Amino acid sequence: MNEDLRVVFESRNRQSCADRALVLMSLEIPYQVINDGGSCALVVPAAFSSRAFSELQLYDEENPPVIPKSMPKIDYQNTVPGLVTYVLIVCIVAGMADYSFFQSNWFVAGRVDGELIRNGQLWRLFTALTLHSSIKHLLSNLVFGIFFGLFAGRLLGSGIAWLAIVLAAALGNGLNTLMLEASHRSIGASTAVFAALGIIAGYVWSGKLMSQERWSTRYGPIVGGLALLMYTGTGGENTDIGAHFFGFICGFSAGMILIRLGTLPRDARTQLIAGATAFGLIFFSWIIALAL
Repeated sequence: MNEDLRVVFESRNRQSCADRALVLMSLEIPYQVINDGGSCALVVPAAFSSRAFSELQLYDEENPPVIPKSMPKIDYQNTVPGLVTYVLIVCIVAGMADYSFFQSNWFVAGRVDGELIRNGQLWRLFTALTLHSSIKHLLSNLVFGIFFGLFAGRLLGSGIAWLAIVLAAALGNGLNTLMLEASHRSIGASTAVFAALGIIAGYVWSGKLMSQERWSTRYGPIVGGLALLMYTGTGGENTDIGAHFFGFICGFSAGMILIRLGTLPRDARTQLIAGATAFGLIFFSWIIALAL
């Protein structure tokens, strides 16, 4: 190659130089790659420079640079009201049930009972979410409920998040009951815990709130949600795996529906109404259960 050389491409990205060097090689245009440690350049004899420029320009037009999609901005919400209400409801019901307030057996009155639910006692789908068989059972659901409720509340706001959790969990209890024998009995907030996990996964995945460039991040919310479901929701002799599974599925569906509704209202009034509705569903379900 003679001494009269012209630079036809220069970049700090060595892969870009290598790609364009292959273009010149395929066209049998003589070239050299010059590296100075920080950047690299392609040089060709002056007689080939015009053709090299044209071919590289054509290559650039046919292979435009991939511009990463900008990630949607997440406006995180206040989670305190929903979390405090969740803890208070679960703990108050636990205390009242333990001491049989109002001379009632709260466990018999509020548990999931396949036969009675089939006969129309749908309020049990809600009341069962607040009952626990032991301190360990209660503490476990408090910890995981706070954890997943925190993330759901940050995405949706306390009121909307907990209304979605309560509805998805009740639906999960209902589907689980229909899939099992009429003699099926269960209690616990774990269905709501996994509904919250499902809402997070469905909302983040459907809303593409994570990078979509690689499959690992594109399907990360789904894989992560299922992994947590398998790790935390399938152990223990008395674990109601079906309730956990259907809670997650209903929550995931709720998350997808919420993202498709568009921008959710973030104002305090809407959050308060939604939260009060969630509380009302639990409260009035217990009023009916204890009145029978």
